[in-house]
Amino acid sequence: MRSRKLFIGRRLRDIRETHALTQAAFAEQLGLSTSYLNQLENNHRHASAPVLLALAERFSVDIATLSDSEADRLMADMAEALADPLFSGQAPSHQDLQLVARNAPSMARAFLLAHQSLRRVSDEIVALDTSLEHAGHAAEPTPWDEVRDHFHYIDNYVHSLDVAAEQFAAELASTGRPLDEALRQRLLDLHGITVLDADEDKARPLRHFDSATRTLALNPAAALSTRTFQIAHQIALLEHAEKLDQLVMEAEFRSADAGAVARVGFANAFAGATLLPYSLFASKAHTLRHDLERLADFFGASIEQVAHRLSTLQRPGAKGIPFFFARVDQAGNITKRHSATRLRFARFGSACPLWNVHSAFENPDRVIRQLAETPDGVRYLCLATAVNKRSGGFGDPVQRYALSLGCEIRHAHDVIYADDLDQRGGTAFEPIGISCRICERTQCHQRAMPPMRRALRIDTDSRGAIPYGLD
Repeated sequence: MRSRKLFIGRRLRDIRETHALTQAAFAEQLGLSTSYLNQLENNHRHASAPVLLALAERFSVDIATLSDSEADRLMADMAEALADPLFSGQAPSHQDLQLVARNAPSMARAFLLAHQSLRRVSDEIVALDTSLEHAGHAAEPTPWDEVRDHFHYIDNYVHSLDVAAEQFAAELASTGRPLDEALRQRLLDLHGITVLDADEDKARPLRHFDSATRTLALNPAAALSTRTFQIAHQIALLEHAEKLDQLVMEAEFRSADAGAVARVGFANAFAGATLLPYSLFASKAHTLRHDLERLADFFGASIEQVAHRLSTLQRPGAKGIPFFFARVDQAGNITKRHSATRLRFARFGSACPLWNVHSAFENPDRVIRQLAETPDGVRYLCLATAVNKRSGGFGDPVQRYALSLGCEIRHAHDVIYADDLDQRGGTAFEPIGISCRICERTQCHQRAMPPMRRALRIDTDSRGAIPYGLD
């Protein structure tokens, strides 16, 4: 297999500017000519092995961090946005998208924000049936979408938080107590906060901190793994407030609401990394060949916590298998998503109906397996399982979700769920897409809507699985 060429022009400029070097001085330290460096910085040439080694030796750059996965994500998201009929006949070529994603990522993000705003305005017009002049009030992307995109583009991994959480977990383990007890004792000894059960006679949230009484109330109906996670989250807010504030500031969100949402997300990242510390979890995942149930039992975690953590093993120099992870509700809405693979989730609309995650609700307490192939020819091992989250007794609402976890088939030999699957025949791989609106497959019997870039062919004398043909 041919290795991908690595274009790192923007990263080179960032490194040079961080060290306040001219192109000539930077080129000299790398052992290059100034003209060659200029070509590298403008992505006219790809980075060779000697250039990468020089960066590592002279500027302590971790070569693993120079991946252009962010550019790949931006290209995929722009391609989906440009499938909108608004851009009919004017869609840029793959090379143009590549140029923008690699050389001007801020411009790419600005374009995606503008398209999100346009989509949201259009949806509001349809939903509210109001006049066009009122649509401008919805022009800003929602804080939720902005934060979700931010985590998506940083690989859902924050190195400083992850390392701090791993050190914290080691400190807790040295006490010899079970993790939940050690966390409770930490709150009491260091902060004078007592953990107690939420009042039975009142609405019981998962977590409620009362600064006046110095109590942290947890819902006793929640699973132990959930309660432990919530204690760790509260400790993140108390002991790492400055770090959380700094991460929010560096992200440069467009609104205070987005910053507040992100702060919760960063605290969740710390909590998850405390329950499942990186090195130990990555090692155990490899030893157990990514068996979700056995990992959950070993760490006292939930299946969702384990699956989510597997998709975040992106530490430079110690990366795990690149997994994608998603959580889907019964209506098909993707409520959590992250992909360290080439698979991209739909930003608008529902996910592909042929994806096995939808079948999970029909097969509770089972891990469903699927061999799948996306339109770009990449093949995946896809796992799906349904989970229920109870918050009380009879009559109280129950949250139901399906979880999806998967990796490219080239990693399947390290995943226990693939052991007895026949991967040799092409027909074993079910064709799936991202979403109907951008999928180019013409023979799909489950198509919900025509692809935006294909003309319809209507035959009043004939009807197939779908009521139109595609030119």
